[in-house]
Amino acid sequence: MEFVLDPPRGVAPVRLGMTLDETIAAVSAWGAPRVYPADAVRDFGLVSAEYDGIGFQAALERDHRVTAVTVWGPDEDEDPDVQVLLDGLDVFRTPADEILAHAARKGWTVNNDDPRAPYIPGVTLAFTRDTSQEVPRDENGLPVHFTSVLVADEKDRTD
Repeated sequence: MEFVLDPPRGVAPVRLGMTLDETIAAVSAWGAPRVYPADAVRDFGLVSAEYDGIGFQAALERDHRVTAVTVWGPDEDEDPDVQVLLDGLDVFRTPADEILAHAARKGWTVNNDDPRAPYIPGVTLAFTRDTSQEVPRDENGLPVHFTSVLVADEKDRTD
């Protein structure tokens, strides 16, 4: 199975702009997704699912449509038969520095001011390297590989 990052359009099978029903249908093949409606604490809804150790969450904000998709990598003791791909590179198995170098070669601006949470404005692609798990780490103590990735629409930029 492959999840293909397609910034700023989404993460297949979920595309930015999908409705709640479309999102549920897109991830239901993996099992029953958890749906969290907007409430007083959170002004957006969430659809969460998991496939073979890979966490997947879609945020539904403006007009109750998907505005962001986050994918979490597997736990340290899992080796799922799933790839999360950005231009053919597996985001959770390719060293983070290689992913960022690839993005820079594509002409994307990489903001690495916080090396634990680099992001690419313009396509709104954001990564994290935080984890409490026992994973390989670089000379700065950061996990060698990313632990999550987010694809959002440009209106949700945080920079």
